[in-house]
Amino acid sequence: MKKLKTKSELSALVEQIIGERDPNRTVISLCSGSGCSAYGTDRVKAALDEELATQGLANDVEVRLTGCHGFCEKGPVMVIRPAGIFYPQMSEEHVPEVVDKTIKHGEVVDRFLYTDPVSKKKIVYEHDIPFYRFQERVVFGNNGIIRPVNIRDYLAVGGYKAMAKALFDMSADDTINQIKASGLRGRGGGGFPTGIKWETCKRQRGEKYVICNADEGDPGAYMDRSLLEGNPHSVLEGMIIGAFAIGSNAGYIYVRNEYPLALENLEVAIAQAREMGFLGEDILGSGFDFDVLISRGGGAFVCGESTALMSSLEGNPGRPRAKYIHTVEKGFRDSPTNLNNVETWANVPVIINKGADWYAGIGTEKSKGTKIFSLVGKVVNTGLVEVPMGTSLRSIIYEIGGGIPRRKKFKAVQTGGPSGGCIPERLLDLPVDYERLTEAGSIMGSGGMIVMDERSCMVDLARYFVEFLVEESCGQCVPCREGLKRLLEVLTDICEGNGREEDLNLLEELSETLRDFSLCGLGKTAPNPVMSTLRYFREEYEAHIREKRCPAGVCKGLFYYEIDESLCNGCRLCALKCPSEAISGEKKKPHVIDQEKCIQCGICYERCKFDAVLIK
Repeated sequence: MKKLKTKSELSALVEQIIGERDPNRTVISLCSGSGCSAYGTDRVKAALDEELATQGLANDVEVRLTGCHGFCEKGPVMVIRPAGIFYPQMSEEHVPEVVDKTIKHGEVVDRFLYTDPVSKKKIVYEHDIPFYRFQERVVFGNNGIIRPVNIRDYLAVGGYKAMAKALFDMSADDTINQIKASGLRGRGGGGFPTGIKWETCKRQRGEKYVICNADEGDPGAYMDRSLLEGNPHSVLEGMIIGAFAIGSNAGYIYVRNEYPLALENLEVAIAQAREMGFLGEDILGSGFDFDVLISRGGGAFVCGESTALMSSLEGNPGRPRAKYIHTVEKGFRDSPTNLNNVETWANVPVIINKGADWYAGIGTEKSKGTKIFSLVGKVVNTGLVEVPMGTSLRSIIYEIGGGIPRRKKFKAVQTGGPSGGCIPERLLDLPVDYERLTEAGSIMGSGGMIVMDERSCMVDLARYFVEFLVEESCGQCVPCREGLKRLLEVLTDICEGNGREEDLNLLEELSETLRDFSLCGLGKTAPNPVMSTLRYFREEYEAHIREKRCPAGVCKGLFYYEIDESLCNGCRLCALKCPSEAISGEKKKPHVIDQEKCIQCGICYERCKFDAVLIK
């Protein structure tokens, strides 16, 4: 690749790249994100290359390994463009038929199509699938189109155009004002206004740094990982613009070491950007110097907190510090530092290209733009979802997510990761934005969204997340170090049937102490799972304590399974699946459960198609 020295050279290269590409050429996009790769994308790619060569189509068809398409449970995902034919769960055995019928003869293979679980209809095109149709992919859209390791693909979809615009057509103040006017807020935690953070950092004196927080530690969350895997140049471009705006010449990307593919693709992207002249000295002849280095995190959840991250980046233990000194004034190496997470940086080029007014037109009054969520748990369609701020929980879970599987009832959804709160069914129409989630006792966080059905015990769920946070606390301050341990002890006692009436007040008092007196955000938000479940599901706590009963049938020893003879038709499915041989009965006659043999695994309850197995 030739190093570009001027803005006009960049424009000429982009024009050349677009001119060389036939928009009508058949391109087979294969998801190569971590999820689809685990299902066998590499084998499908090898089979496609071989079959296309055999059929004499290798020069006419491009097989493109892209980033995550979002519909992770349907991997490996294949989309045949430009038509947009969607084939989920592809394997190498399917390839010859796809090439012969769809690629060679233009026929759709009906049995490979996606079947909508609600309407039961087969859907041909990607954009017609409800999972995609109800989304607005402002940031995540290019993930399924470009090759993350090919900078020319990124340039072809408008990449680095925003960088050139900022460097040559805007001043630093103009750039900051655009970000402020857009209403962009940090996508990784508390939602602080990005433009105000940039403006404050710019006013400081001395050497300055920009940092990308890619230390994504929430269980079930993988938005940042997928953006880095699928579109790393968008993050780099955002960082370059931010560095120009605040007057920084050095940047760092702090990435979890458990993200090998993200690290690999990011390293390639940085090398390509340097070779092109987008990183380094005198970028495109603008006189602006900026470069980026990667730092690998050790996997500590607390290092997602800004000051703990900076301490780790300096080579010290990842421990937070008091918030009265702001990192934009005194952060990394005691210098002014601007830190944003992956998704926030990826929003920046979009805003500069399309304008603050356009961006501010998406979302709600105080929460602008879109947000990417990882929709997981007890929901039909799991994956990454990007929707405008203000979209209701109901729309995300039922229109995009397809509702709750196996005829179960929705119970709650937790947003914001292990420090988030649990929102009940009566609040399903709640618009998802920073303020409304906080009012409901939860947080936006980085965008984790875990759906729970009637089989979820809210007391056990609170215990699970507190246990996670006990392990991840840095132990620096007493309220967090000791308070979380005591919370876990009380919750464990309740789950084991040893709870006392006064434990409910104790849980509330401990939670308030943690919230009010912990040093950093981890401790301050850690009580959210407890406080929200007490607020909305107090009757479950009371059942555990007063009746020594777990209504959801999760806490061992506090429930038992029983077969309703009036509903059981003797199909024997439960008996065949029971690992302890606790179920007996003749075929086509009601069965019974031997309580002494039952190990309370729940297989009979899950497998029964007639709702004959009851939780008592």
